[in-house]
Formats: sequence, C-alpha cells, structure tokens
Amino acid sequence: MPVFKDEKRGTWYVMARYCDWTGARRQKCKRGFPTKRDAQDWEHGFKLQTCSDLDMTFEAFVELYTKDKKPRLKENTWLTKDNIIQQKILPYFGKRKISEITTKDVIAWQNEMLAYRDEKRKPYSQTYLKSLHNQLSAIFNHAVRYYDLRSNPAAKAGNMGVEERKEMLFWTKAEYQRFADAMMDKPLSYYAFEMLYWCGIREGELLALTPSDFDFEAGTVRINKSYQRLHGEDVITTPKTPKSNRTIKMPDFLRDEMKDYIGMLYGVKKKDRIFTVTKSYLHHEMDRGAKEAGVKRIRIHDLRHSHISLLIDMGFSAVAIADRVGHESIDITYHYAHLFPSKQTEMADKLNMERGS
Repeated sequence: MPVFKDEKRGTWYVMARYCDWTGARRQKCKRGFPTKRDAQDWEHGFKLQTCSDLDMTFEAFVELYTKDKKPRLKENTWLTKDNIIQQKILPYFGKRKISEITTKDVIAWQNEMLAYRDEKRKPYSQTYLKSLHNQLSAIFNHAVRYYDLRSNPAAKAGNMGVEERKEMLFWTKAEYQRFADAMMDKPLSYYAFEMLYWCGIREGELLALTPSDFDFEAGTVRINKSYQRLHGEDVITTPKTPKSNRTIKMPDFLRDEMKDYIGMLYGVKKKDRIFTVTKSYLHHEMDRGAKEAGVKRIRIHDLRHSHISLLIDMGFSAVAIADRVGHESIDITYHYAHLFPSKQTEMADKLNMERGS
C-alpha cells in the first residue's frame, strides 16, 4: 500500500488494496493527510484492520466496531453510542493498542469520569456513568467475541454508576380530564393528548401517525412506525421493539374524536403525518395545560404510565395490558407490580380452607 504526495493540494494519500469479506480484491484511496507520517500511520492501521490483527490501536478497532454494529442499529440509537465513543472513550484510549489496554487503565479512566465536574460543580449522573462503562465494555466484548481478544479489561474492572430508577408519576383519570379541558382551546394539542392518554402510545408513535393508520369502521389504530428528528430532518423509523408493532382498539368516543380531527385537516393525504408538531411543542403544551388545570406537571411519557395504571385499576391482566401498549408482560409485572392489587390475603384464606378440608 504505497503512500503518495498530492502535489496539487500539498497533502498525502494512500492507495490500499485488500480483500473484502467475499474474497474479492478491492482498492481504497484515502486522501488529505497533512504529513507523510500521518498517511503511513493510517496505512499501518488499515493493514491491521483488514487482517483483524489486534496489535492495532483502539481507535482503529472502533472503526471495525462501527462497520459491524452501525448497520444493525437504528440511527438514533447509534448516534447516542457514537457520541459516548467520540467524546468520552476515544480521547483516553484512542492511540493505545487494544491488546495492551489493562484493567488498571480502565480503572484510571473510570476515576477520571467519576471525578468530572461541570461549570456548576455537578458530576455525571449515576445512570450516565453506567452508560459510559457499558459502552466501553461492549467494544471490548466485541473484540473478544469476534476478533479473539484474550479478555475484556472493562469487565474485570467492574461497573461504575448505577441505573437510577426515575420516579414513576401518573395522573388519575380526574386529573387528566381537568388537563384535557384546559387543552380544548387548541384542537391539535387536545387530540394529541387524547391519543397519548387513552391509547398509551409513545410520543414518537403519536407523531408518526397518518390517516391510513386509522380504521374507523373497526375502531382501531395501527402502530407500525415512530417519528424522530435527526440531523435537523424528520425521520420515520420502525417502532422501538418488534412487540411495539400492534393494533389498538380505541374507545368509541376517541374513534369519533379522531375521525372529526382528521376530517378537519385540509388537503391531508393518506400517508401524511396528522400531528405535524415537534416534541418540544408537546412539552410546552404540557407545561401550559398542567398550570391552567392546577395539576402536577408530569412528563409526556408519564401519560403512558397513567394509561397503564388506569387499566390496572380497571382489573386487566399484565398480559392484556402488555399487548395493548407494546410491552412484554414481564416488564409490566416488574415495573408496575406495586399497582396491582395484592392477592396475599386471598391466598392465605384459601390455604386455611385447604388445611381444614
């Protein structure tokens, strides 16, 4: 793989030949290196990558990790991972050989992350610290599993941070109805919150809805996509999980409301989004409505909690609720166990009867 000088631009470039995963011979040109040494360093790293030699730098391995993982993840998921890698991991480990990074190196990095304070002397949250460590460990795990790295030094170092359980807030039906009354001056806001509360759908699922998702004869709404705002553009992705693909039966009053709302939209087509607002708009409206209604401010996602708690209070099972909201039933049981009525007294009474019979 020779290195050449680009006389016109005054920079250096590399012409690299390699075999791809099919065995076909390929050629790659990499330009723009300011010095010959920079071009040679890149050339050396590329050679190690193509033969999967773990004598390469951590930075070079991250390029392999990116090629392997990025196509398998949603864009917003990858952006979150990549931000952590670029901002918090590569500055520390990037130039070191991945095969020579030790448990002590990881502990030293952890200590730097734990010691961080922003301009207000505030440290990273416990949840964020855990996310940082998990991402570093995931990269090493990938090297162990697929590229024969001997062991994962991040796993040996142990975790840092803990996942903080956010307080689960919800509105009672009476509180939501007071809020909804305050929203009636803006039809778009009112109908958006009606869908969130009475169907328990996610914010991204709401913002992706189109007229074609509604079957007013059957009284159903189909959830099969999600809205994201990425790189300043509207992006429609698949739902959060495979279980999230579902069809929800609407109560009759909501079916009639949504039929009226879609009928009010001028020139809307079957595949057009019916709630063409941003997430920040909904958060602003949540602030306004809660203040006017005199109810506690909860997060948009807490409307989903509110819907689930209402269904639990109405006596529905975890399995039935999970099907409606696109969760696994075990998640409903785990996260909302404190809301289900206790069966302990009934169990004890039946055991008494069993012993006496």
